[in-house]
Amino acid sequence: MSKLRKKVYLVAGYNTISMGTGRKEFNPKKERAGLEQYMKEAGQATLKMIGGPDNVDECVIGNFIASRFNGQANMAAFFPFIDEGLMYKPATRVEGACATGGLALLAGVKSILAETADVVLVLGVEVQNTVKAIYGADYLAAAGWAKDRKNGHAYFFPGQFSDRAGAYYEKYGRDKTRQAFAKWFSNSIENARLCSTAQEHHNSAKDLTALGMMEPNGKSFVDHLNVFDCSKVSDGASSVAIVSEEGLKRIGIPLSEAVEIVSYGHAEADITKPPIDRTELTTFKVAAKQALDNAGITLDQVATAEVHDCFTIAGILATEALGLANPGEGPDFVLAGNTARDGKFPINTTGGLIGWGHPTGATGVHMAVTIWEQLTGKAGANQVAVPSDKPYGMSVNMGGDDKTLVAIVYKKN
Repeated sequence: MSKLRKKVYLVAGYNTISMGTGRKEFNPKKERAGLEQYMKEAGQATLKMIGGPDNVDECVIGNFIASRFNGQANMAAFFPFIDEGLMYKPATRVEGACATGGLALLAGVKSILAETADVVLVLGVEVQNTVKAIYGADYLAAAGWAKDRKNGHAYFFPGQFSDRAGAYYEKYGRDKTRQAFAKWFSNSIENARLCSTAQEHHNSAKDLTALGMMEPNGKSFVDHLNVFDCSKVSDGASSVAIVSEEGLKRIGIPLSEAVEIVSYGHAEADITKPPIDRTELTTFKVAAKQALDNAGITLDQVATAEVHDCFTIAGILATEALGLANPGEGPDFVLAGNTARDGKFPINTTGGLIGWGHPTGATGVHMAVTIWEQLTGKAGANQVAVPSDKPYGMSVNMGGDDKTLVAIVYKKN
C-alpha cells in the first residue's frame, strides 16, 4: 500500500473518564453509568465540536463484547439515541478484540478514501465492570483461540502474557526485566496522575517502584507478572471525527486543530496458532513497519507514540518491535528513562492501558485522541514537546496476543 490517495484528518477528540477501581467515584456495590450513557457523553461531545449531527455522513462504533458484559448487541443502532439528528444515518459496528478501536478508525478512514463520506463520527466503547473479574477474564478470552481456553489459565490473557514474560526472563535475564516492568508501571501512573480522565488519576501511592517490584505469586495470580503489571478492568468511551478536506471546511474547524492521518498498517496473524516467538511481538512489528514505510518516515521523525501496554511485558516488547531497542535491550531503553514523558521518545503520555485504562473497544480511539491532543497542543499537563523536525505521532493498537494489529501515523499541521 502506498500513501493515502487524498487528505484525511482527525478532529474533535473526546474521552469520558475511564471508570473502575482506582477512581474515587467507583463503587462496585452501587449502580453506575451504563453502556448507553458512556456512548451518549462521548458522542455528543464530538458532535458539539463539529457543529452537530447534520454535518455527519456516516457513523462507526467500535465495541468488542457488549453481548457478554452487557447483554447488548446491534450497537450501531445506538447512534440515534446519542442524538436524534443521527436518525437514519448509515452506521456500522466493528470488532477486533482489543484492536477494535483501531479498526473503527480505519473504517472511518476508508469511508473518506472511498468518497462515501466527508465526515465520519467514530466512537469506541466498553463497559466491563458488570461481572466479577474471574468471569470477565473468561469473556475476554474470546479474543484468543477458543480451543485454547479449556487448557488456559483461569485469568486467560494474564496467563498468556505471563508466559511471554517467563520466556523473556529465560532468554535475557529476570532481574533487569523486572526492574523495567516496574519502571514502565511507574511512568504509567505518573502520567495518569496528570490526566483527569485516567483511571489511575487518583493514585497517591508513594513508592510506585516498590509496587511494581512486588514478587509475582502463581498461587494467587500468575507465575511471572504481578497485578501491577496488568491493565485494569475499565468502563469508558472515546470519540473522534474522521474528515476529508471538504468535511473540514463544512464543520468549520481550522487546520491547526486537526491532525492529518498520513498512513496506516494493518496486519493479522493466525488466531489458532501460538506465538512464533514469545519474546517478540512479530505482528506488531509488521504493522508498525507498514505504517512508517507507507508514511515515508522513520521513527526519528516521531515525537510521541501510543502503544498497547495491556501488560508491562507488552510495553517492553513494543519498544523492540518499533525498533527503538534491539531484542533483549528493551529493558535498558526503558530504565534509561527514554519512554518517560520527558524522555527521548515519550510513550503513552496519559498513562496508556495500565495508567489511563483499557475499556477494550475504546482503547484504539483513546490512543488517537491522545495523539490528537499532543499534536494540537491540547494535552494540558501531559503535553510533551513536538519539535518542527518531529511533527509525527503514532499509535499501535493490538488485539489478542499479537493477532490483530492496527498502526496509524499522524502529522501535525
